[in-house]
Amino acid sequence: MVTSLFHPAYFGPLDQYIAMSKADCIAFEMHDNYQKQTYRNRQYIYGANGRLQLNIPVKHRKDNHQRQLYKDVKIEQSFKWQQLHWKSIQTAYRTSPFFEFYEDDFAFLFEKPATFLMDYNLKCTEVVAEALGIDFNFKFTDEYKLVYSSNNEIKDERRFISAKRSAFYGISEYNQVFKSKYGFIPNLCVLDVLFNLGPSAEVYFDQIK
Repeated sequence: MVTSLFHPAYFGPLDQYIAMSKADCIAFEMHDNYQKQTYRNRQYIYGANGRLQLNIPVKHRKDNHQRQLYKDVKIEQSFKWQQLHWKSIQTAYRTSPFFEFYEDDFAFLFEKPATFLMDYNLKCTEVVAEALGIDFNFKFTDEYKLVYSSNNEIKDERRFISAKRSAFYGISEYNQVFKSKYGFIPNLCVLDVLFNLGPSAEVYFDQIK
């Protein structure tokens, strides 16, 4: 059995969930350094004006040159980002076929204040997995993993956390709320496919090679 190594993401892009659905076993990297401009603290949804970026504000060290472990990064709660994000998601997806079906499952994530970014992202991942009805069989690393190409037991999929990239899969089109206005936008946050396809999302994942 091959273990695929991922970073926990803020809901995460569609292609990461496709890769996770195809993995034998998943291990989340728990000992990496925090990096900016990644899916650790951002997601993209399909808003009324097209692709919309939502960022979780984080507290940075006073010494910006000192590295900080991802698991130690705290969320900045000086303004109501959770309410803003949830309102944006509601506005974007309230007319999607399955938003009302899942709404109560996700609402609490934007109501209770969160302290650590990684803990919050892991909770988001758990809720998505339950909504998808997929048992991802999560594990967690006990140290930072150095993965070599000759290692047949671990597949390094930490590349999915980078937000400045193209999708690693050919994303097949599906119906999106504003598709008729702006066309199909691929590889958005996993919430986009969940709210638009509902329980059929798992079948959609299986169809992508």
